[in-house]
Amino acid sequence: MKAKSTSPARGNKTIIKKSDKEEIQSNLMFVTRFRWHHHHHHHHTIKVAFAYQQTASLVNIKLKWVKDKPLDAVVSHHNDLMPASLLVSFLSSAPTYSLPIYHLSPIRPHLGLPQLLKLSTFLRRYPTIFHEYPLPNVNGGTVPCFQLTNQALHLHHQELHILHNSESDLVHRLQKLLMLTHDRTLPLQTIDQFKWDMGLPYHYQQTLIPRYPHLFSFVSLPDDRIALKLIYWDERLAISHLQNQIVQENNKDVQHLPFPIGFTRGFGLKKKCIKWLEEWQRLPYTSPYADASHLDSRTDVSEKRIVGVFHELLNLTIHKMTQRKNMSNLRKPLGLPQKFTKVFGRHPGIFYISQKCSTQTIVLREAYDHQDLLDKHPLVGIRQQYASMMKIGFQNRSRGLYKNITGEDHQEEEHCQLKNDSTVIT
Repeated sequence: MKAKSTSPARGNKTIIKKSDKEEIQSNLMFVTRFRWHHHHHHHHTIKVAFAYQQTASLVNIKLKWVKDKPLDAVVSHHNDLMPASLLVSFLSSAPTYSLPIYHLSPIRPHLGLPQLLKLSTFLRRYPTIFHEYPLPNVNGGTVPCFQLTNQALHLHHQELHILHNSESDLVHRLQKLLMLTHDRTLPLQTIDQFKWDMGLPYHYQQTLIPRYPHLFSFVSLPDDRIALKLIYWDERLAISHLQNQIVQENNKDVQHLPFPIGFTRGFGLKKKCIKWLEEWQRLPYTSPYADASHLDSRTDVSEKRIVGVFHELLNLTIHKMTQRKNMSNLRKPLGLPQKFTKVFGRHPGIFYISQKCSTQTIVLREAYDHQDLLDKHPLVGIRQQYASMMKIGFQNRSRGLYKNITGEDHQEEEHCQLKNDSTVIT
């Protein structure tokens, strides 16, 4: 049972007069106001943020980690769901929606599977999604070939329909991700790490970006990598999720915003920790879209800004979570200090670090009520259906309802799978 959050209860709506809302929005624009000027064919930014004295140093507080079983269960579900979903998208672009295993192997590094797990073994776990059949080769033998089942293909077409209807939202998410960065630019390989988390189409570089030449441009980096650059700053998007809540709550104090906090049952806070947390919540809030170069990284004020950046980043994801290694790769683009990921451990009431599936996943606590995601993007429903299909296929295969085509032993290495939980992603 989680402790009560400091955020208002869901369903309690506050009626805000238009004049009040306009005043609040005007104040928010002041906090994160950016102006782009054209000079010698280059864009320059002038960034304005609240000026204040930084008198609070970084307090040496470390809160304990307490296991959260409901959130661990959610993370476990996603462990196989993500690679399965990516494989469905990849196979859907192939003729007859099928490919031999050697044509699927090149994308394996992007699926996040354990090194010891064979790709063919993973595919065979879920026969309701991937149908296997032998493909004759030139040597007179056969190789495993995998094809999308009719049920999976039907579900994928529904997913494409949702992606089409949600395109504006997905473009805004991508804009805001680039707006968080120091120079409005991210390498494509970094964006790819967040592709599934943010709900971007699998082939977004070819299908989505070219339709918005006024927003995005592909550029070459000094190390010869290709990056995506934001070429138009939309000031209307430069308001964080936390700031947007102010408009709904009619709170005119835009300088000192507290984060919603909730702890796992059994999480005991010492008095000195409670006092520190209360004081920390009252510190000035710096928008993640504002210039923070004036902040001293050794202060709690700076730490609160870093927390705000990742609070916003997680809110840009569909399931309000991502792997910690994805965050670590953003240090330079976001202009963050060394060891910035310590904020996840120092603020367990805001972030939960799941240790499931041999990795660390950062989950935004306020987004969940036990295993229930409170704000569901339309893509969540489709992914729920994928998860249900995968669970049924795995169970049926374990009962021997699917013939072993290749004659291989199906005793698989121990791995975090959908079978480990009886619940379905919600």
